[in-house]
Amino acid sequence: MAALKILLGVLSLGARAHTAGLSSARTEDVALSLEPQLTGGFLLSLVKDGERTVYGHIGRTLVSTYSAEEVEGGMEIHIGGVNLTINTLYDEALDARGIKIKWNSFTPLRLEDCFDFGTKHWYGGPMQLEQLYPIERAKQVYSPYYSKETDNGAIVERYWLNSNGEYIYVHAHVPLFVDYGNIAADHICFGAQLSEPYSARRTHTELSYDLWLLPNVKEAHKHAIANYLGRPSDVPDFRMVQHPIWSTWAQYSRDVDGAKVLEFAEQIRAHGFSDSQLEIDDLWETCYGTLAVDENKFPNFTSLVRDVKAMGFRVTIWVHPFINNNCEPLYTEALNSGYLVLDEAGKPATSWWNNNGSVPGYVDFTNPEAAEWWYERVKNLLDTYDIDSVKFDAGESSFAPEVAVQSGDIDLQPHHIVQAYARTAARFGGMVEVRAGFQTQELPIFVRMVDRDSIWGLNNGLSTVVTTALQMNLAGYTFLLPDMIGGNGYNLDHEQADTPTKELFLRWVQANTFLPAMQYSYVPWNFDNETVEISKKYTELHAAYADYIYAAMQASVDEGKPVNAPLWWLDPNDQETLTIWDGKRP
Repeated sequence: MAALKILLGVLSLGARAHTAGLSSARTEDVALSLEPQLTGGFLLSLVKDGERTVYGHIGRTLVSTYSAEEVEGGMEIHIGGVNLTINTLYDEALDARGIKIKWNSFTPLRLEDCFDFGTKHWYGGPMQLEQLYPIERAKQVYSPYYSKETDNGAIVERYWLNSNGEYIYVHAHVPLFVDYGNIAADHICFGAQLSEPYSARRTHTELSYDLWLLPNVKEAHKHAIANYLGRPSDVPDFRMVQHPIWSTWAQYSRDVDGAKVLEFAEQIRAHGFSDSQLEIDDLWETCYGTLAVDENKFPNFTSLVRDVKAMGFRVTIWVHPFINNNCEPLYTEALNSGYLVLDEAGKPATSWWNNNGSVPGYVDFTNPEAAEWWYERVKNLLDTYDIDSVKFDAGESSFAPEVAVQSGDIDLQPHHIVQAYARTAARFGGMVEVRAGFQTQELPIFVRMVDRDSIWGLNNGLSTVVTTALQMNLAGYTFLLPDMIGGNGYNLDHEQADTPTKELFLRWVQANTFLPAMQYSYVPWNFDNETVEISKKYTELHAAYADYIYAAMQASVDEGKPVNAPLWWLDPNDQETLTIWDGKRP
């Protein structure tokens, strides 16, 4: 069977008539129909066996006459000063129909295509603070779609999938904006415009994406893995799967010091818990970015690491990509060497959550010399103190000064910095963790969920551990590291937030049991002996299933399968599976 035919209807818009494909259409064919709209653009629909299904309204901002011509594999339409190319594809073996849409303008303007959510259920999209599953009722007000700190947007792959076996993949070089239901009710809208964080120095504005239609949602996702998302190149460290990480962060915050680290290790052993590693979190540096141990807090760091490792722990440490400008002479050295990201005005000033009265800079990992300089400094830290690995924090594009100047194709900015940081981090091996990524699904490392709050609900609480696990798996980040059991505990911006209660803590332990890894910071003995025993029971249950979990991770390497798959992976034709995330029937 051939690819989709394209039928172009004509309204009285002053365009010349074009009827490509109409004369040869047959009732058993599936045809793509474009119907010009007086308000601008075209209604895009599919016609099968005489029935028409409207998918969306494309080119909504373009009100002009148009002309059209057939090109190999499709059609080219000229509307105003904008070119639209549509190509259709068909894979008979998979019964997969594809529509490739590309708008291109060499004058600055806003392009906009909207697709109807309809009665379908939708998945994918960004990691969000309020992580709904499915996503058709999620909140997404028209805004730039890139890796950012706000709304937990560390993972923002340009991939949306629905329960009918259809998916949309937007290409990386699009200066993308996304909206759910505000521009057009019950629609997902894709915009393209040269506004921050995208550079106005781009020579054109492009909105391009591929729409694929397959027999069911599972086959569609498998197709996306094979053609767009990719799969991990190898499995990460097994011990991180088998036994829990213990982090100092939530338990001690920035007041951590050598005595508390030693106390932490001793308490873990005294209560009979296993470990994959003990992670020394924020704040151990003399100044953010120096990578120099604060000897006032850690008077003999070498001895401390040796003592903790003597108890059977591996030791990891928290590292970030910033240098605060009060960290002299290091900051000036980095700036003068061209190792910090600059904005288009040549300024390095940015911001992160540990400014501490300074003006930080973000190491420019897109500059190979800067990345190597930073890598060697981190490596020297590990070698000097015999530290086993690193928890890499931050990395989102939004931490760079905007509009950032990065090495590489300007049409792929600002994503370069996310990719370069994650790939530099991955050089330290399978024990590392990162929290941000963009098209880095191939890296054989853990990707950590952004911090959860110590609350119950879908507003960044315990429930979102499950929904975010599904979102990350469908984005192709199958080696997910859940946030710390019990949550972060430090976001007190809303009335529900607090440190975890005993019940919340224990439910969090249970929810983590069959995820790829467990991570403690708040400790079970903060509560009582019952909490200790129940936590130990589920920690040991997780360890007992570690080989099965690791086998699922290997299957992700071999075949691209999700490690924690949505329920519809078992039966994509069972309608009840399409909305379940918590084990309850709808």
